[in-house]
Amino acid sequence: MSETGNASAIADAVGKAEGGIEIQRQEALLKTGALQNAILTSANFSIIATDEKGIIQLFNIGAERMLGYLAADVLNKITPADISDPQEVIARAQDLSEELATTIKPGFEAMVFKASRAIEDIYELTYIRKDGSRFPAVVSVTALRDDQNTIIGYLLIGTDNTVRKQVEAEQEKLDQLLRDQQFYTRSLIESSIDALMTTDPLGIISDVNQQMVALTGHARDELIGTPFKNYFTDPARAEAAIKLVLSEKKVTDYELTARTQTGEETVVSYNAATFYDRDGKLQGVFAAARDITERKRLDQVLQDKNSELESARLVAEKANLAKSEFLSSMSHELRTPLNAILGFAQLLEAGSPPPTAAQIVRLHQIIKAGWYLLELINQILDLAVIESGKLSLSREPVSLIDVMRECQAMIEPQAQQRNIHINFLPFDNTWFAHADRTRVKQVLINLLTNAIKYNREHGTVEVKCTASTSERIRISIKDSGAGLPPEKLAQLFQPFNRLGQEAGTEEGTGIGLVVTKQLVELMGGSIGVESTVGAGSEFWVELIQDVTPQLAAGNTMAAELVPQAQGSAALRTLLYVEDNPANLMLVKQIIEGHPHMRMLSAGDGNLGMALARAHLPDVILMDINLPGISGFQVLKILREYPETARIPVLAISANAMPRDIAKGLKAGFFRYLTKPIKVHEFMEALDRALELAETGVDGAVMPGPS
Repeated sequence: MSETGNASAIADAVGKAEGGIEIQRQEALLKTGALQNAILTSANFSIIATDEKGIIQLFNIGAERMLGYLAADVLNKITPADISDPQEVIARAQDLSEELATTIKPGFEAMVFKASRAIEDIYELTYIRKDGSRFPAVVSVTALRDDQNTIIGYLLIGTDNTVRKQVEAEQEKLDQLLRDQQFYTRSLIESSIDALMTTDPLGIISDVNQQMVALTGHARDELIGTPFKNYFTDPARAEAAIKLVLSEKKVTDYELTARTQTGEETVVSYNAATFYDRDGKLQGVFAAARDITERKRLDQVLQDKNSELESARLVAEKANLAKSEFLSSMSHELRTPLNAILGFAQLLEAGSPPPTAAQIVRLHQIIKAGWYLLELINQILDLAVIESGKLSLSREPVSLIDVMRECQAMIEPQAQQRNIHINFLPFDNTWFAHADRTRVKQVLINLLTNAIKYNREHGTVEVKCTASTSERIRISIKDSGAGLPPEKLAQLFQPFNRLGQEAGTEEGTGIGLVVTKQLVELMGGSIGVESTVGAGSEFWVELIQDVTPQLAAGNTMAAELVPQAQGSAALRTLLYVEDNPANLMLVKQIIEGHPHMRMLSAGDGNLGMALARAHLPDVILMDINLPGISGFQVLKILREYPETARIPVLAISANAMPRDIAKGLKAGFFRYLTKPIKVHEFMEALDRALELAETGVDGAVMPGPS
């Protein structure tokens, strides 16, 4: 090939090579342009470029979105200082002036001063959006220079710092809460009255409070890192406490004695439990030691006091028993002469020929005084039994209408004598109270008697029964008497307080209402009174309502029983075992009015048994307190003989306490009559016993009410 051809070929090759290089350069420029365009159009960064004086020349899409301005709003018009918090710009100028020891004016100069000196500058400021809202931003400032290193402008790249600020604020709150919680927890630990400590699983102390410092006499730093057991009089027992906690997970009321450096000892109650980290790994033992020195002293004092109280209780029980025995004995001794007084007075009143008018007046006074004395005895005994806590109640469904009818029959004659009108208002006849029938009757009779006794002449008494609640029934007794002022109402239920009536014409003991109140409360009820001076008083009793039992058809109040004449019946034999001649004479004179009866008598139990076996009487009357052998022993022996085993035996005794009556009926007496006897009640019981004897049924298995 010629030289000319070679040159041409070389030129072509060079041209192709240069063309390839140009293509690569153009491709690189395109990539660089695309990258620059991507940066400028990024929505995540605000890119602001200014000239050397700070006038904005470039405002990218990210800046538009963050600040709310369009590029046309700011280009060649304002500086970045105009969209920044002016106070922060002023503060930055002051800070830089101090830092760099030169005067820097507030405004754009303060924002780019470091960058203009080729110092890397990234700082926080607050941008102000077009709508006036603010947001924190992190701004990186760079000076733009030409080939001669002359500043031709500035580039400010900013990111929205709101989220980071929020995170930092939340973290600060959490840090503060943690500090507060730590302070609170430590305050609780230090404010505890107990000595608190933590140990590792080996019993080495890891933390204590000031109470532990005071208990041991060692500073906190001296205690931490030392064995727990070192600060107690019995180290082995203290170490065993740690081991016990580790095995049982907790220990309570474990007694130890702490000892200070000076030898002072304190008895403590040690309570502890194991504690764990969040992964459930055992960390150690948390323990609390409470000073129980004073408690131990008080326990000893209490123990001593309990011993004293127990001794006092035994003395009181003996005294109470002695009082009960005295009251029982007093009751017997008083009832015995009363039996003769009232019995013979009743016989004289019903005797033949009948007494004169003057004699009747005197007999009535004797009988009235006798029954009043008996009432006094009964009320005193009732009060004594209630206060001793030995009163036995038989709680059952009690028909209030039946009890009210009985009370009406008993109280109306007394009201008629005093020209008092009693109005028993109708009420639901299906109402039943959960109470003791005898005690309910006793309560109502007492209240009705008072309503008559303290009423005015030709006065009224109104009795009504209502359901005060779904579970309680109220019985109200309202009188038209003088009424009571508030100061006397407050004294109404005090024993032996008659509220100034002691000098009046009405007899009374001053304990009837006390007994009434206690009986009502023992039955689970309540009692109250409302009174107006000059208008009268209204007493009310509330009792627990009971379910209505199924009553037999035709159940009505029984009429008062009277002695039944036997006509031409065969002669009946009565044996009375009694050591008191007056009581024997009384019963003998009662029997003399019944020609179909004859009476044998015995002054002691042994003679009574002999007469019973010899004559086989139809009925035996038995005193309890007999010389030599008691009525209970006589009854027991009579039951052992086949010929006397079925004879009904009636007890007639001045032992009138409820427990005496219950004991007598349980022993097998057919009836237990208390002295003074009431003639019609005595005859009723006697007639029933004679009827039983006639049927041949065992009299020991059919006890009746006293």
